[in-house]
Amino acid sequence: MKVYFIPILFLLVFAACKKQDTIPQPGAPFNINNIKINDSSFIHSTIYNVGITPRINVSFNAPVNRISVSANVTMSASTGMNIPLNYNYENNDNLLVISTQSALNHITSYTLTISEQLKNRKDSALHQDMNVTFITAIDSTDKFPRISDSALLTLVEEQTFKYFWDFGHPVSGMARERNTSGDVCTTGGTGFGIMAMLVAMNRSFISRSDGLNRIQKIVTFLQNKCTTYHGAFSHWVNGATGATVPFSTEDDGADLVETSYLMMGLLCARQYFNENNVSEDTLRNDINDLWNGVEWNFFAPPSSGGGQGEALYWHWSPNYGWENNLTISGWNEALITYVLAASANKDSISKSVYDNGWARNGAMKNGKQFFGITLPLGPDYGGPLFFSQYSFLGLNPHGLSDTYANYWTQDTAQAMINYLYCVNNPQNYNGYSNLCWGLTASDDNNGYSAHSPTNDDGVISPTAAISSLPYTPVESMNALKFFYYTLGDKIWGEYGFKDAFNLSNVWFANSYLAIDQAPEMIMIENYRSGLLWNLFMNCPEIQRGLGRLGFTVK
Repeated sequence: MKVYFIPILFLLVFAACKKQDTIPQPGAPFNINNIKINDSSFIHSTIYNVGITPRINVSFNAPVNRISVSANVTMSASTGMNIPLNYNYENNDNLLVISTQSALNHITSYTLTISEQLKNRKDSALHQDMNVTFITAIDSTDKFPRISDSALLTLVEEQTFKYFWDFGHPVSGMARERNTSGDVCTTGGTGFGIMAMLVAMNRSFISRSDGLNRIQKIVTFLQNKCTTYHGAFSHWVNGATGATVPFSTEDDGADLVETSYLMMGLLCARQYFNENNVSEDTLRNDINDLWNGVEWNFFAPPSSGGGQGEALYWHWSPNYGWENNLTISGWNEALITYVLAASANKDSISKSVYDNGWARNGAMKNGKQFFGITLPLGPDYGGPLFFSQYSFLGLNPHGLSDTYANYWTQDTAQAMINYLYCVNNPQNYNGYSNLCWGLTASDDNNGYSAHSPTNDDGVISPTAAISSLPYTPVESMNALKFFYYTLGDKIWGEYGFKDAFNLSNVWFANSYLAIDQAPEMIMIENYRSGLLWNLFMNCPEIQRGLGRLGFTVK
């Protein structure tokens, strides 16, 4: 018997030691092995598109102490609300199964918190706190009854128009910068707003006489109340007094690009009101006075050596002169400024200013391919989509070309590149798709930014896709319907679509901006009837100016 005693004792001791290795002793580390939601692991990243009745599995390296669970495993919504939970246990309590007592809200951020106070059966506490976030899926049901595409376009135009009509400044009639701006009005946005009023008259949202009276009110205010600087207007104006509101320290005078947007709208109104009666004659004459008052060539100052000016400058200040020192150079949103400056009846610029200043003697060309599409001009991937929109609210890019580009090709290329970038979604932002796309300057959850494929933080701006409707009719219409029917409970409001949203951080703007709202209306109408394109391109001065710069129009 003694022969076998020592080996048997050794085996018993060895087995006991092995058993101790698998059962944690008091004070041994207590850890989470894995966390899954509906079979997707999310220890290291946010999980998107989670159903509203999720099942969450938390796997531990030891049996959890059930008594400690309810106080130390909790869930909260981004609003701060605590979510009641159910707890179940599997695998000898090594697996905690969590479910919510009621369905969660769609497209909402939730955080599951597992406190380091959670314990296992041996009274060892968790190694550290664990916080994991998930975002529930979008509610894909329609938020509004389906209507025809034509009726939907009319609805978007009419609802968006209310920003410029109902919310226009009561004293001046000008467009407020945004829905929280008070008396601060935007000259460029007012020009866009005047174009929106022409759409509204054309669609019978308002009468011709009501539209005439409002635009005359704006024009009279611009003539009699606003300070001009060599005929140009400031970026911002106090809508009650006409005083200049500085845009920045050195930008307290003329803004030539904003003035261009204003003049584009005024010239369209002049062409629209073509009847021979006192009211319409007066409006046309007053608009001509403002138009002819801009000293365009003043903004192409001579070089330090006294030679001819080689570029238009964006700003001039009575207090700082040219210290802002920003030339208007392409490719960006300011092509219209050079076209108007060349079209002026007096104080016009020469073609050399266009070639040297705007085109930079060809340096604004691109020529690379992005997603298989050649981009003729501008920065890689095209930049924010307002580059292809603001100037072309009036300028018709169809058949428009010069030495540097065909502008229909340019604008459609930029819009399609922007669309394909969002579809490819290289940064894996939540929600980007063939239905949800469009990067341009807008508000975002961190303030305001000129969003583009090279400046992408997950923010989609409805105006980007909607205002691209002439360029990408199928893609833009699909986006518009997604914004309205699917996200309408989040982003559709009293003035149409709100400014922007971020589905990765679950943020929806409450803001409306004049320069984002108006292009939606105008470009929808240009797509449908060509109204603004026809008005602006029929201005004899514009035809002359385009010819001076070497454009051909087919």
